[in-house]
Amino acid sequence: MSLRAFLKLVEIQTKLASLFPFLVGSLFVFYRYGTFRPINTLIFFFSMFLFDLTTTAINNYMDYRKATNEQYRKQKNIIGQENIPEWLVVTTILCLLTTATCLGIWLVFKTDILVLVIGMVCFAIGILYTFGPIPISRMPLGEIFSGVTMGFGILFLTVYVNAFDQNIANLVWKGRMISFRADLLQILEIVLVSIPCVATIANIMLANNICDLEEDIKNNRFTLPYYIGKKYAIWLFNALYLIAFFAILAAVALHLLPKIMLLALLASIPVYKHVKLFNKKQIKSETFVISVKNLVIINGVISAILCLAVFI
Repeated sequence: MSLRAFLKLVEIQTKLASLFPFLVGSLFVFYRYGTFRPINTLIFFFSMFLFDLTTTAINNYMDYRKATNEQYRKQKNIIGQENIPEWLVVTTILCLLTTATCLGIWLVFKTDILVLVIGMVCFAIGILYTFGPIPISRMPLGEIFSGVTMGFGILFLTVYVNAFDQNIANLVWKGRMISFRADLLQILEIVLVSIPCVATIANIMLANNICDLEEDIKNNRFTLPYYIGKKYAIWLFNALYLIAFFAILAAVALHLLPKIMLLALLASIPVYKHVKLFNKKQIKSETFVISVKNLVIINGVISAILCLAVFI
């Protein structure tokens, strides 16, 4: 497989969705807990990144296999466009998954067993998202699982592998006894900080499903916009951005983020302009990119301001 075909198979241009929760989590853990473990962070990054590539490759492969429309299979699916042999796609998926798993196990030995449990849950969700008789992506749950798993899951694990000794949570297995303890307040703090990532990632999935609604129905993909209707799906798209900005305001009010983070609210100006465009027309080739731009704007501003707070 050529590098060009591989990058299209894993849709490398979409990986910002996993990069920003990692970046925000890395900066937040240093700002909030004053700790940062470079080796743990690098191991987690590569494991997370490779697994993200894996899930995208599985998604494209399953779409190719399950497509009922031959034109979709050959012209709109990456595997059909690039004429990639199926055995090569499967081999690539297995190699990516194996490497990501090995890195994850290494990270468990450097932290604790809770990382293993959370990692297994995330891996299971990632695989079931596109694989199986009824994948999550073909149900009205895709936005929830993608937003929470990537937006919160990646950010939480980034914080935890750097601050696993800060009593955020603890899982102990001794003989027949398993005990779990968690500081609910610290968990809720991380949840609040993760909301902009959760909302913007969920909106990428939602925008994609809104734009592809008719095509998805033809290929037996019944996503959230199918069940709630395009009108209410667009309302939800708008509401998620409002929730993201309210979460920033609340995090500053609770002293979880620095006061300078209020400058991030200025990002609402370009985001509002983009949302107005999307509300007017939902065309994949023209307005889907708006959801990606908004993710970059909101999380990019948060990351930049956190950098200033940490290093200046």
